[in-house]
Amino acid sequence: MTKKSNTKSPWGGRFKESTDDWMIRFSASIFFDRRLYAYDIAGSIAHCKTLVKAKIIKPGESKKIISGLQQILKEFEQGKFKVKESLEDIHMNIEQRLIQIAGPVGGKLHTARSRNDQVALDIRLYLRDEVDAVQKGIRQLVKVLIQLARQHVETIIPGYTHMQRAQPILLAHHLLAYVEMLARDRSRFEDAKKRINVMPLGSAALAGTNFPIDRKHTAKLLGFQEITHNSLDAVSDRDFAVEFCSASALLMMHLSRFCEDIVLWSTSEFGFLELSDQFTTGSSIMPQKKNPDAAELVRGKTGRVYGNLMSLLAMLKSLPLAYNKDLQEDKEPLFDTVETVKGSLAVFHGMLKTARFKKIPLKRLAEEGFLTATDLADYLVMQNVPFREAHEITGKTVAHCIATHRHLDQLPLAELQKISPRFKKDVYDFISIPKSVQRKNVYGGTAKKRVQEQILRLSKIWK
Repeated sequence: MTKKSNTKSPWGGRFKESTDDWMIRFSASIFFDRRLYAYDIAGSIAHCKTLVKAKIIKPGESKKIISGLQQILKEFEQGKFKVKESLEDIHMNIEQRLIQIAGPVGGKLHTARSRNDQVALDIRLYLRDEVDAVQKGIRQLVKVLIQLARQHVETIIPGYTHMQRAQPILLAHHLLAYVEMLARDRSRFEDAKKRINVMPLGSAALAGTNFPIDRKHTAKLLGFQEITHNSLDAVSDRDFAVEFCSASALLMMHLSRFCEDIVLWSTSEFGFLELSDQFTTGSSIMPQKKNPDAAELVRGKTGRVYGNLMSLLAMLKSLPLAYNKDLQEDKEPLFDTVETVKGSLAVFHGMLKTARFKKIPLKRLAEEGFLTATDLADYLVMQNVPFREAHEITGKTVAHCIATHRHLDQLPLAELQKISPRFKKDVYDFISIPKSVQRKNVYGGTAKKRVQEQILRLSKIWK
């Protein structure tokens, strides 16, 4: 048998029966939306000042209300505020406590607003700050990457396509590829913030308010660049939350790709990188193990952020205008995304800052994967051989190396000339791995000069 709550509902006299206890528990959001307390209080203070400006409440009443709100803020900060599940959410918990402190005048604060526009405001204020926090994390990570790139403008590693060794590149060039990805992420968050930074308060439940409040004044007090133009849309819009989660999903995808590189590079088979003990773990049974858990966890948490994005999209897809209780389900995936992204950026920053990249001996690079085969084809093209023919000749040369268990630079000139008379003595200089890298001197290429050019450009952008 279900129990009936004896707690008076905040919506007053419309209902004759008390809310079922299971319904209270099922519908309450206070245990996750309590993190919005500072934003709810900031919004309420601004709203109070706007009510004074509109002569809806008196300055003396405003003083009591604002003093009470400031006291509530201290109670939260000191861990003394006692939330009540029966009051559903952070908004009603703060309002009821305000009435306890300030008396009946505290009940005037909700004039000209609804919880619908109030929660929309709180989430926007919250996300505005969290975008800044994510941007800070991106910036810190980029600075580490640029610093590492400066240290490795002469470190050559194999570049891969299809996870097969392809061509030699500078490690710095590889690291800067991720800076480009993170730059796009930063741009997306900056763009999303423009749509987050729009003030919905004054839209009330869905139709606007009967009271002559100055919404632009409220927006100015809260630092919003713009106010919403349609009250129906204002209370039901969560596009900005979806957009934040979408930008977060792309950011996490980029981090996850980098994690895959790190996991591979830290293996004995690759041996390009050693991670610090601070960001690795051991095995409970195998004493020799050093596991790249930080990278693996970031890679794993990426799916979690994807799931949060899909949760929001699925929740929104069939909602009629305007506000529906379904929208309460926006907060947990949004909050989880914020915390996951910030945590991932922080761990990634520490992991890279303490990592040690290794220089791979040229002999090893020459022995593995025929990294300068494309250079050999280009050499023939420079001898006026059509590229498709040059490609075929180079393929035969590689096949001959495989059959005779040798590398390109180990074939005598006489053998090369049997494959094609176009080969000359200078071919060995052309297939040198260091010179192969330096010849990629096109803008955006892996030549040292071009990489240093990009380091300088990026250092100015991210200073």
